[in-house]
Amino acid sequence: MNLLNPYTGLYTDLYELTMAQGHFFAGRHHTPAVFDYFFRKNPYEGGFVVFAGLADLLEAIQDFAYSPQALEYLKTQGFKSEFLEYLRNFQFRGHIWAAREGEIVFPYEPIVRVEGTIIETQLIETLLLNLLNFESLIATKAARMRLVAGTRIIAEFGLRRAQGYGGMQATRAAIVGGANHTSNTLAGLHYGIPVTGTMAHAWVQSYENELTAFRQFAQLYPDRCILLVDTYDTLRSGLPNAITVAKELEQKGHQLYGVRLDSGDLAWLSKKVRYMLDQAGLTYVKIIASNQIDEYVIRSLREQQAPIDGFGIGTRLVTGYESPALDGVYKLSEYNGTPRLKISENRKKLTFPGRKFVVRYRNGQDKFFGDGIWLEGQAPTQRIIHPHEPEKQSTVTGLPYEPLLHCVMKNGKPLDPLPSPTEAAAYARQRLAELPDEHKRFEYPHIYKVGLSQELFSLQQQLLRQHIRINP
Repeated sequence: MNLLNPYTGLYTDLYELTMAQGHFFAGRHHTPAVFDYFFRKNPYEGGFVVFAGLADLLEAIQDFAYSPQALEYLKTQGFKSEFLEYLRNFQFRGHIWAAREGEIVFPYEPIVRVEGTIIETQLIETLLLNLLNFESLIATKAARMRLVAGTRIIAEFGLRRAQGYGGMQATRAAIVGGANHTSNTLAGLHYGIPVTGTMAHAWVQSYENELTAFRQFAQLYPDRCILLVDTYDTLRSGLPNAITVAKELEQKGHQLYGVRLDSGDLAWLSKKVRYMLDQAGLTYVKIIASNQIDEYVIRSLREQQAPIDGFGIGTRLVTGYESPALDGVYKLSEYNGTPRLKISENRKKLTFPGRKFVVRYRNGQDKFFGDGIWLEGQAPTQRIIHPHEPEKQSTVTGLPYEPLLHCVMKNGKPLDPLPSPTEAAAYARQRLAELPDEHKRFEYPHIYKVGLSQELFSLQQQLLRQHIRINP
């Protein structure tokens, strides 16, 4: 189910279609091209990114077409009839190489390589950037929370605070990054994600008294009942009433699952709540905390030894919060079989030409050492060269390595079943465990090594010199 149908082909920027029409009338629309997707900076001042959104992208590309309504709209925007006839039968028939969803990736390395005609590769640019940038941003935020939450529950509660329908992709990405559940029921259906939920203050307020509200809720949901205890007074009213209901549930053969704290000093309150629950013999009742939770709040609560079993997280997860966007870009690296280079006065914006692949080296402790960017078909390199400071080089002779990019779409069709969010999440957990701890710090993380092979570096410099000669 593609949520964009039947208008997927219009999910693009106007200039993509403008350029496509230009290529068409210049007779270049069958010319092969290669584009790379990569980003230049880790979000959240962190040390890594969790790659997410690939399954959504491949699904959407299969439906990337132009309906009669879409073509009629483009006609009103001044596009010519011959080009619109070409779009009428448009379908992406190219190839896509990508890292696995859930992979841990780093700045400047190609994460996705798109091969096809110049029009095919150009028209899907906006769709690709929209999905991969956003989902990778949110998956990374969730992974940071998971790092400090340990085995504690993380439930994504962010739909009401998300950016419109982007809440669907935010939910999926949160699961890929490490969340256990979501409150988003449509995402639960669409992606097969476990859903969860408690109650709102409005439920309690709608009854004449708190105890009656709790009893009614527990009667309806006796086996997964979580009571929100801070509507009036957490310790004097909410928790005593929850204990009363928990005892009543025990008499009926059920157990209260948990209580939720949504305001106040969560560390202090959770300790008081845990003490009162334990004194009542309710050691099994869990404490769930919500209210503007993020990875820093979770870390602080753990440092204070707050006895919290899980977190409901909304705004600061699904919006990306401190980093509103991942700066992923999509750049032409080959046209008609010839390597292409984009030049900038800012050396960090100099691209890497040609058709490339990426390998990951491991150190002697079976942890990640660094990633190398090679030209396709070259022999294994002996060292990798810093992308922007060529005097910095790392020897990789003898280190075991694995390829990061795999062909995931051939002739417009996925080669394997698309990974579910839970499958991608399991892979992300595995790969994060293999990333050395110094790259997972929140403050001043160690910079992960990403370098060019000698052959790629030489090609880049050759094209740079050539450009300077032609355009002095």
